[in-house]
Amino acid sequence: MRASMGGMGGASGFGLMRSMRRDSSVLQKQLPKGLVRRIFRFAAPYRRVLALYLVLIVIDAVVSAANPLIYRAIIDDGIIRHHLKVIVVLALVVAGLAVIDTGLMLWQRWISARVGEGLIYDMRTKVFAHLQRMPIAFFTRTQTGALVSRLNSDVLDAQSAFTDTASSVVSNAITVVIMLAAMFFLSWQITLVALALLPIFMLPARWVGRRIQHITRESYNLNAAMTNTMTERFNVSGALLVKLFGRPESEVESFSGKAARVRDIGVTQAMYTRVFMVSLLLTASLATALAYGWGGVQAADGVYLVGTVVALTSYLSRLYAPLTSLSNVQVDVMTALVSFDRIFEVLDIVPSVDEAPGAIPIPRGPATVEMDHVCFRYPRAEEISLASLESVAVLDQTPSQQVLHDVSFRVDPGQLAALVGPSGAGKTTISHLIPRLYDPQSGSVRIDGVDLRQATLSSVREVVGVVTQDAHLFHDTIRANLLYAKPEASEDELLEALQAAHIMDLIDSLPDGLDTVVGDRGYRLSGGEKQRIAIARLLLKAPDVVVLDEATAHLDSESEIAVQRALSEALAGRTSIVIAHRLSTVREASEILVVDMGRIVERGRHEDLLAAGGLYSELYHTQFEGQELQDGDLLGQELQAGEREPVILPPLATPPA
Repeated sequence: MRASMGGMGGASGFGLMRSMRRDSSVLQKQLPKGLVRRIFRFAAPYRRVLALYLVLIVIDAVVSAANPLIYRAIIDDGIIRHHLKVIVVLALVVAGLAVIDTGLMLWQRWISARVGEGLIYDMRTKVFAHLQRMPIAFFTRTQTGALVSRLNSDVLDAQSAFTDTASSVVSNAITVVIMLAAMFFLSWQITLVALALLPIFMLPARWVGRRIQHITRESYNLNAAMTNTMTERFNVSGALLVKLFGRPESEVESFSGKAARVRDIGVTQAMYTRVFMVSLLLTASLATALAYGWGGVQAADGVYLVGTVVALTSYLSRLYAPLTSLSNVQVDVMTALVSFDRIFEVLDIVPSVDEAPGAIPIPRGPATVEMDHVCFRYPRAEEISLASLESVAVLDQTPSQQVLHDVSFRVDPGQLAALVGPSGAGKTTISHLIPRLYDPQSGSVRIDGVDLRQATLSSVREVVGVVTQDAHLFHDTIRANLLYAKPEASEDELLEALQAAHIMDLIDSLPDGLDTVVGDRGYRLSGGEKQRIAIARLLLKAPDVVVLDEATAHLDSESEIAVQRALSEALAGRTSIVIAHRLSTVREASEILVVDMGRIVERGRHEDLLAAGGLYSELYHTQFEGQELQDGDLLGQELQAGEREPVILPPLATPPA
């Protein structure tokens, strides 16, 4: 049978300590109406299994509570009266109940695991799927750690409402009721005195509990700070910054300080925990001594039988832990409810960019891109985020400024439009509207006459392809990064895309070829190699519209040649909108759109705009004019590279070992 609470070393003691560590400040949280009803709806698929679970808990509590009465009968009716048959039969009953109790515990554990893991799966997948629908504006504001916490800590705390809190409350309540009823039946006087001893434990236990809650909260905050430090310093960019600015000693000192405080908290917490457990053991021992002393005297005088005294002490040793646990049940329940509330508040965020009912697909083929009187401002914080996800008390109330004003243009199939303008003019915002990362406040963005707000999101993703200046690669193989664009692509299609992106020579030089791991964000590759992998991914996707934040602005001349050749393959025959940083791109454009302060202030071909003497002419003299000689040099290098047979690209980064 289960270990008696007199020992206080079993699972019940640890469960009680976990309950005492919960933060009581959760009781001040105001929960929305209908939360409990919503929780039960969420758990509806498991209602029958949960009902069986509660029935098993009740049976198990009754079986456990029956044992002391059987011990009493063995002593009084068997041993004292020398009835061997009674002793043997009741001993077999105890053994049978032990077997039944073991089976019940295993059955409960199976149901608990099934329901608990099922709820974790349901909640995590639902939250993850919902977050996938959120617009890019949501992720620009929220902290990654806060989102991960919702998927991990809050989900686990919410799940415990059904598998831990509910079972603990039901089991402890039934156990206490049955035990107190049996004890009053055996001796109401000893029972009352034993209950009077409870405050001797509860008062210091409450004080210890508050101290444990305080240091546990501090421990969580310090661990979160250490995790954030490690996350920022252990990625390539953070590690590079530490190396370049030469501050590893101060980093170690800062981290060491936090770790030392966590160590000290661990020691303090261990001592408080031991004080708590010893206090509970001491109270149970005092009650046991009382029962044996007073009850023993009464038994010697013939008032009680010996079995009654044994049964009373057995009940007393099991009574204090469930009573203490029930005294903290409000905190346990509120902790679970708050966790559910934190999950539901994420699920209740309405995506500002979502698929409209009855959305239609954009037809594939040569595409026309149009912006018609588009006005746009970036969403305010309250429109897309939660204060708790930004780790702030109150969301930013700063009004969002208008970014685009009455922008209109049209790019016909196969044409290339170049967006040119000073920094902050709105070029990137325009490029974000075409793949529908955002929706305009007024006006419309159309592809082949279909307003993107009325198009299916899947068709927008299929039709529009994007390459940014800093191409992101997952910490995975080259193959996996390519297949992200087209999971069903064949080996021949992969090789064809790589060949068109002028990166095949690198792949051939790598020992693991396509199965080479590119590292965190692709840092094992050079900038030019990453860009060409990204272009190969775009080619594999084969979109009809290409949006390009020109990918050669920060590359050396040799890498730029290779990337430009790859881009010529990517843009060929496709409708293209390019944020231009190179004079060569501007000259090749079918139309140049000059953007300033959120408006298109000039449009036309290079020669015409240059002759007009407006903003483009000014930009040309400050931004582009110095590139003419450089572009000529690059062209000469490219021609030289093209004369060799077979075609050999300029030297690339040393292949990873």
